[in-house]
Amino acid sequence: MPTGYNGKILNVNLTEGTFTEDTPAEIVYRMYMGGSALSLYYLLKEQKPGVDPLGPENKLIFMSSVISGAPLAGLTRYTVASRSPLTGAFGEAEAGGFWGPELKMAGFDGVIIEGRSPQPVYLWIKDGKAEIRDAAKIWGKDTGEAERLIREELGDNRIRVAQCGPAGEKMVRYACVVNELKHANGRTGMGAVMGSKNLRAIAVRGAERLTLANPEKVREIGKKVVELIKEAPLAQNFKKYGTPFFVLPLNTSGILPTRNFQAGQFAGAEAISGETMTDTILVKTEGCYACAVQCKRAVKVEGKYSASPEYGGPEYETIASLGSFCGIDNLAAIAQGNEMCNRWGLDTISTGVCIAFAMECTELGILTPQETDGINLRFGNVDGMLEMIRKIAFREGFGDILAEGVQRAAQKIGKGSEKYAMHIKGQELPMHDPRGKHGLTLSYAISPTGADHIEAPHDTSFLTDNLMLKAAKPAAVLEPTTAFELGPRKIRQFVHTQQIWNFFNSLGVCNFAAAPYTAFPLVTLAEAVEAVTGWNTSLYELMELGERTITMARMFNIREGLSSKDDYLPERLFESLEKGTPREKRIAKEIFAEALRLYYQAMGWDAQSGVPTDGRLSFLGLDWLIPKK
Repeated sequence: MPTGYNGKILNVNLTEGTFTEDTPAEIVYRMYMGGSALSLYYLLKEQKPGVDPLGPENKLIFMSSVISGAPLAGLTRYTVASRSPLTGAFGEAEAGGFWGPELKMAGFDGVIIEGRSPQPVYLWIKDGKAEIRDAAKIWGKDTGEAERLIREELGDNRIRVAQCGPAGEKMVRYACVVNELKHANGRTGMGAVMGSKNLRAIAVRGAERLTLANPEKVREIGKKVVELIKEAPLAQNFKKYGTPFFVLPLNTSGILPTRNFQAGQFAGAEAISGETMTDTILVKTEGCYACAVQCKRAVKVEGKYSASPEYGGPEYETIASLGSFCGIDNLAAIAQGNEMCNRWGLDTISTGVCIAFAMECTELGILTPQETDGINLRFGNVDGMLEMIRKIAFREGFGDILAEGVQRAAQKIGKGSEKYAMHIKGQELPMHDPRGKHGLTLSYAISPTGADHIEAPHDTSFLTDNLMLKAAKPAAVLEPTTAFELGPRKIRQFVHTQQIWNFFNSLGVCNFAAAPYTAFPLVTLAEAVEAVTGWNTSLYELMELGERTITMARMFNIREGLSSKDDYLPERLFESLEKGTPREKRIAKEIFAEALRLYYQAMGWDAQSGVPTDGRLSFLGLDWLIPKK
């Protein structure tokens, strides 16, 4: 009998309306552990290449891990994975909250969905049993109303609901999956895949607590981590201000994304900062299952712009994407925009980037108000931004063009607009400017899901021999590097830290609870895996899991036709920030190209093509992915 996990994966065929259970061998769990890696295992093993991301053959996978739901801070996250309708590449997004642990307690480690239901349905999983239920009465409803109706129908207010929202029903290419109305699997369009299957929600409820290999050791680790959280400066900043804490430091450094990456400072930064949110519209702080960090915000706004605390509050990425990136300094309006995205199931990053793209095109005369439904989409237009969120979610008018993502929108608009479309592999850039953190160029360029700010910790973590660097030393990150360095030392640092954050994605570990950013030490995390599962493991094995995850995602993309040509940066990032921005820097193309070559070689990939070598695949236990000669 396994400990820490159930040993069961639920398979759902929506076309046929049938269920089967997969019981992977222990070696499969040990090699892939969950999350990203185990999702990739199934996608690579069971899904043929080239399927339509919005077609019935594309599998949609919800996956926890062997330690998800253990009573320890930061072990709450689960993965949703598929082939992305936004990029055509590997699609993946993680979310915290309570849904992942609840799935484990309901008897399954993951759910694999294929096919397409002939009518709208939702999935109900309780205590090892599953059924497909009619979703006619929740189809088209806001996420809040849909959640209420599901709980009312099933007679239990403690049911956890993950759903795609109306934007997913409309197959907006960056629709997200949201649970508890505020925890989003935000990126790569997983909500659109869910909607394409006529699957509105997955409701879960479980009464069975996890069996732990060493309960006393788990309790000991739990107490230690809670005490460490009290001492960790960044964890305390998250507790006090949430992720919006980043607004002012990034603005001071001159790298707060502003007006579609034209500038790095925003005059209205203080008005939309975490400090201002705390002092004005914050009503309570919240957290995920068993987590003492409590970084989530719940805000309340009344008046012309309104927001309800049931939809949480804007994270940093949302404040920047709907705020400074669009030239907007109205915190109340940003909070309303956040609620709209959570109500309808939109990724706030992609939404803001698409709107800012349209704003710049309008200011340059590429777009006119007649083409944007009478809305003068210029930077700073608060009401225009909010109306365009609605139009995107329901694919109305010009919103239908932006709902395709900024890459496809630019191709449709033409007239040179492609220059102002900020994306990599088709996914919109997150709210961090790599011109001030050069290691981030690799995070953006080589991320298998398209531009991603959490592919590895950011350069600023390792500027000096500080607490973060010391926390990363067990993973062989040993010496400080500058933010503008992109040579061999940075490549070494990046490869190690990328492995850390990728094993986090496979284990369901939150970056805001664990090292190097906050309190859960890396070595102690390995001890936690052993205490939960009973496996004699180590940090070395977890780092290898991280590399295995990275390499599997690379092989998935190669299979889907991507290559080293897709590891690029938008041309704008090779230009200087506009005149007058402090710490103005530029990324040199030749230095970036050399960094990419060194990275490929460091990973055991071909230096030109970026294809993993047969030897490296064999070393990682992925010889089954070696192409047949």
